[in-house]
Amino acid sequence: MGDLVDPFGRVVRDLRISVTDRCNFRCTYCMPEEGVPWLPRTQILTFEEITRIASICVGRYGFTGIRLTGGEPTIRAHITRLVAQLAELGIDVAMTTNAATLQHQAHDLRAAGLNRINISLDTLDRAKFQRMTRRDELDSVLAGIDAAIDAGFAPVKINAVIERGVNDDELVDLARFGRERGVEVRFIEFMPLDATDEWQRSTVVGQDEIVARLSAVWDLEQVPARGAAPADRWRYLDGGGLVGVIPTVTKPFCGDCDRIRLTADGQLRTCLFATDEFDLRAALRSGESDDQIAARIEAAVGTKWAGH
Repeated sequence: MGDLVDPFGRVVRDLRISVTDRCNFRCTYCMPEEGVPWLPRTQILTFEEITRIASICVGRYGFTGIRLTGGEPTIRAHITRLVAQLAELGIDVAMTTNAATLQHQAHDLRAAGLNRINISLDTLDRAKFQRMTRRDELDSVLAGIDAAIDAGFAPVKINAVIERGVNDDELVDLARFGRERGVEVRFIEFMPLDATDEWQRSTVVGQDEIVARLSAVWDLEQVPARGAAPADRWRYLDGGGLVGVIPTVTKPFCGDCDRIRLTADGQLRTCLFATDEFDLRAALRSGESDDQIAARIEAAVGTKWAGH
């Protein structure tokens, strides 16, 4: 076992795995409402292929964390089986989900070995939720959050992407929701994902502004540096828990990045915004050895940028 180090001296220890390109929401900042061309099932990695790549990352390079994403990971059939396979590697397994179906899955996912869960929730207003996700599923998401808490996930975190003029008037309401539920809300600066080619810097509500608005209501104290984690965090001095901000735009954290990403169709990406991909699916299906696949992973990490 040896460290997997990129050209800038960052040790890579975190693998983000997209298990499907499909989603049951159509969030305005993520994908268009119609006309999304889904990948054929044959092009999607099997659970065994995913587990093989993960085992190479863990066994050879000491990866300490795996996070399952999508699309929406909970709509991948038999997802608990994949969680169980990954949990057998003996590392932290986490998931990011929109929680629309989580009320039916939370306990099974926890029993399968899922350790932590992040739930996307950008608004508490039902009409606004329907406009932002193009789905009337707020009640299902709230039920999913309650189910995650009941299943014993620790911590449960809420990810809220904040857009000026869209949901920035709910900063305090979302923070209060987290305090009342005992979950950590993390506000995410609006990133230029360009799903509809409408991102403008003027729509970004920056970390300093977010913290200032919250500090006008509660006394906050910043907790120690995040390390490789993307969120800066503050503690409510009245004992109300923690709140975080992920400053993707105003204070990029690329210098501490320790992650790589595997797409649903088996392409390795060194950054969410990377323009190059490295085909591990072809390597898997052509019968390459673990040594050969590891060499491909090392070559890919050798191209990792200083920042996006």
